[in-house]
Amino acid sequence: MNIQSEIKKIENVQLGKPNRIFTMYLNTDRADPEQQGGEWRIHLKNGLRNFESYLQEDGDSDEKRNYWAVKEKVEKYISEIEQDLAKSVVIFATGDDSIWFAEKFQMPVTTLFEWDDTANLDQLKEMHQTFPKSGIILTQKEAVKVLDTELGTLKDSHTFELDLETEDWRQYSGPPPSQANTGSGGKITQTDQFKERFEANRYRWYKDLANTLDRFAKGLNWENIYIVGDKDEANDLKNNMNKPITKVVNKNMLDHEERKIIKEVVLN
Repeated sequence: MNIQSEIKKIENVQLGKPNRIFTMYLNTDRADPEQQGGEWRIHLKNGLRNFESYLQEDGDSDEKRNYWAVKEKVEKYISEIEQDLAKSVVIFATGDDSIWFAEKFQMPVTTLFEWDDTANLDQLKEMHQTFPKSGIILTQKEAVKVLDTELGTLKDSHTFELDLETEDWRQYSGPPPSQANTGSGGKITQTDQFKERFEANRYRWYKDLANTLDRFAKGLNWENIYIVGDKDEANDLKNNMNKPITKVVNKNMLDHEERKIIKEVVLN
């Protein structure tokens, strides 16, 4: 999902009674002192119930039906993700399904519920401005991982591994293969011979990969690029890429869990 295009699409929708737009920003951040006991459940229940009470008094049966349709979808979505919550949930929805945006994010929000003619996009816009489409490039000798992120959330990942026989970079989508490939030679062992060869050729090999990474950055519309890895390796990539680099982090984090990488590199 492209968040920027979703914002533009929702922004252009203006409705009215009886088919209004539901907006929900729900703080589910377990690190928040006010969320230690799962208070988000109470906020969700109260937020949904308040509109129900208002619509009962208003007496518009068509609007009530539209709201109940939204409420049912929201409750179903929350029940599906409840065991894997992040720091927030953002939902925009209509009863006729013309709008349905539901995402969890690694950034906290201020809890808010609205039922109105337009969606309240303020917090989502602010989040996107702070954490736009970004790429994290992690280096660790013959392996390089690329994380495509937006709003602090992983969208996709790719792994490049160097085939030492052909000296070509092989690309894999998603999780990397269980072991690095050296053509017909099998598993790489980190011998002194390999280390010497790698150090002697590192700049050239990383220069070859830098062109591919520049194409990634352009095709995925990255506004920020982070390079993470050994100082010399990270600098080689940075110096060979045409795209400007936002930040270099000198840590070996390629094998770390992706959510932790994003939190440390982008969100901190």
